[in-house]
Amino acid sequence: MEQRDPITMLLDDHRLIEKVLQALDERLADPSGEFPADFVEQAIDFIVHFADGCHHYCEEEALFPALAKLGVAVEGGPIGVMLHEHSVGRACVAGMRENLPAARSGDPGARIRVREYAAEFTNVLRNHIWKEDNILFQMARNVLSDEGSRTLAAQFTDEHNPRVKSELRARYAAFANSL
Repeated sequence: MEQRDPITMLLDDHRLIEKVLQALDERLADPSGEFPADFVEQAIDFIVHFADGCHHYCEEEALFPALAKLGVAVEGGPIGVMLHEHSVGRACVAGMRENLPAARSGDPGARIRVREYAAEFTNVLRNHIWKEDNILFQMARNVLSDEGSRTLAAQFTDEHNPRVKSELRARYAAFANSL
């Protein structure tokens, strides 16, 4: 079986993540409507296990170190910016998760906080995805050798990475594509 290009794999992940971001924005847009607690819980699960647990993990544990070895700046450079934005996103998700039980129970303040954290998250992540798609991933294509790409692609598979299981990817792709 031929390995896929690792950058294309990450770009494909971005398209799935964008579907969830769009649905999160849409379903939380009307503060006077019913609060979609079950969907927010599903979105958080997707974000924690797919966007962060799988996708960001591949970037942080494989792509970014490979690029750093090839001279792409970390501190004060594009990798450092991406790592910072991953941290900001994690803080937003923690805020959503922390406030969700009270929001589910009808607490208006908690519902506002969930909406605020979600809006910040979707804004940060959309900008983050744009930077990766249009800047960092293009840099990666320019500096990675064919061998480097093959090594990365292998690191993105089940056998080399316990957090990247094909059944997990399939489950979360199905969720994103159902939105």
